[in-house]
Amino acid sequence: MTQMALVIDLNVCVGCQACVTSCKEWNTSGESGSLADLNPYDADPSGTFFNRVQSFEAGSFPNAETIHFPKSCLHCEDPPCVPVCPTGASYKRKEDGLVLVDFDRCIGCKYCAWACPYGARELDEARKEMTKCTLCVDRIHDENLSERDRQPACVLACPTSARLFGDIHDPQSVVSKAIEERGGYQLMPEWNTRPANHYLPRVPTAASGCGGDACSCKTAGSSTDDAGRAPASLDAQLERGELHLASMATRIG
Repeated sequence: MTQMALVIDLNVCVGCQACVTSCKEWNTSGESGSLADLNPYDADPSGTFFNRVQSFEAGSFPNAETIHFPKSCLHCEDPPCVPVCPTGASYKRKEDGLVLVDFDRCIGCKYCAWACPYGARELDEARKEMTKCTLCVDRIHDENLSERDRQPACVLACPTSARLFGDIHDPQSVVSKAIEERGGYQLMPEWNTRPANHYLPRVPTAASGCGGDACSCKTAGSSTDDAGRAPASLDAQLERGELHLASMATRIG
């Protein structure tokens, strides 16, 4: 059976939110209808999003780093949200493996949200209906679009190509190859939901933060370097390629 899914490369996601905004724009104007944004500029805003990017710090000084973690419905192969729905509004399609919601049958009871261990369901407060990522089902099967454009909006919008889309049951697909070659993994496999979406793990890098071997301020902030020599000027370090423009900008002014 076909199982369409996303594979997200955590090495190159920069947390730019392009996937979030493109998802919101497309789905608001697509089959899912208007997605509510209530009091977006007040102290207690409420909005409906199919895709979110969570950012957090990992590691410790001097090897700390920021990780950007996109999250949406994982289109599980054994979705717990489907059997708990009292009206049958939540269902899984055989032709592409997508987990979808029939809005005409949804009563907003939130049973699916309680059953989902990933927090992927959201109640649209204006419509009182449960919503979620559809993998842009109204795009990926639209024969009026070019082959390139028959992908989720978030995939097309990603500037770093951190998001891949395809059939994970096809061993020749780009997503299957990425999972096999780079050790793609599922979230919380202990729940036995068999998430279709996978993540490509981050590859550890050498210490490059403040205090690391590659840190340009290691000498610029001291009166002498490790060999007892006076530190070179910023211009000299930049000319020799020892100083990155980004790190220089944080210390000028």
